[in-house]
Amino acid sequence: FMSKWSKQSFISDLEEKCSREVVKTTRKIIDFSEKHSENLSWGRGEDHGTMTFRCMSDMGLLPLFHINSDGNINLQINFLRNKNIPKMVLRDMVVKLESNLLREYDTEMYPIDSFEPVEDLFNTKSQVIKFLKTIEGCVYRLKQ
Repeated sequence: FMSKWSKQSFISDLEEKCSREVVKTTRKIIDFSEKHSENLSWGRGEDHGTMTFRCMSDMGLLPLFHINSDGNINLQINFLRNKNIPKMVLRDMVVKLESNLLREYDTEMYPIDSFEPVEDLFNTKSQVIKFLKTIEGCVYRLKQ
């Protein structure tokens, strides 16, 4: 039992529980996060590891998404809706995520931020790349 997760323990747990595709996608997200997050944190849970991607903004550090070592991702769209981030930034992010991931992220279809299987969200490599580009753009714009 480890009270604090690290990249190493997270990845080995992930490899134990998930398919090779999910591991590959999640590793891409982790590598990206290490480069672009101003504050990357690893969870303290017992059952699985969690990684939280946060970025700087006028409101301080904001989480944009969480991933866990069960192979799930949680996009913090509703959390961000309740913060005072510029409407344009949020709208741009939501529009890009919706068209890329073929999902509805309005308040009716997506009323609460929840963990979704990585393999359900990303069916192609290009979806992963576009997702990361969207996050990167959001980080950049929140800093301005």
